[in-house]
Amino acid sequence: MKYRFAFLLAAAVPFASAAHAQQAPTPAPAAADAPWPEAWFEIFKLAPGKQEEFIRRIAQADEVAAAGGFPPTQLFFHENGADFDVILFKPVTGIEPTPEQAAAMDKKRKELGLPSGPAYFVNIRELVAEHTDSKTYGPLSAANWLAKLDKWRRENPPRKSVAK
Repeated sequence: MKYRFAFLLAAAVPFASAAHAQQAPTPAPAAADAPWPEAWFEIFKLAPGKQEEFIRRIAQADEVAAAGGFPPTQLFFHENGADFDVILFKPVTGIEPTPEQAAAMDKKRKELGLPSGPAYFVNIRELVAEHTDSKTYGPLSAANWLAKLDKWRRENPPRKSVAK
């Protein structure tokens, strides 16, 4: 019975996604010469019994970011499949905090009693069993990625073979 339900759910997902795609506005395609959007994905397997504490610390870090006008980290929680507890998604914006933003964030960090520098990493690692991260390009549509590839190929013709 559970397999039949999973099959029905899997069959319904493309239709639900298509209906959602029709309702959601489609973003304008990025130009082939636009810089690659970048993001970091941090994948954590947390120490046993430390999941809630880890998430609470991320929430505190989000409070610090908010004090500087920055958005919260986006989290994805494990439900089924691979062996991880949480994935953090962090788009690379290239935006550095102004001195005023940095001061506001430092004030909030001190107000919350949060460590910084090397102490931050020692502190957070108490909650982590395993950690990996990957820098990525994206989000991109297949069409945008192909446009960038095609542009690169136009600008970088193949080397001519050397005949002997």
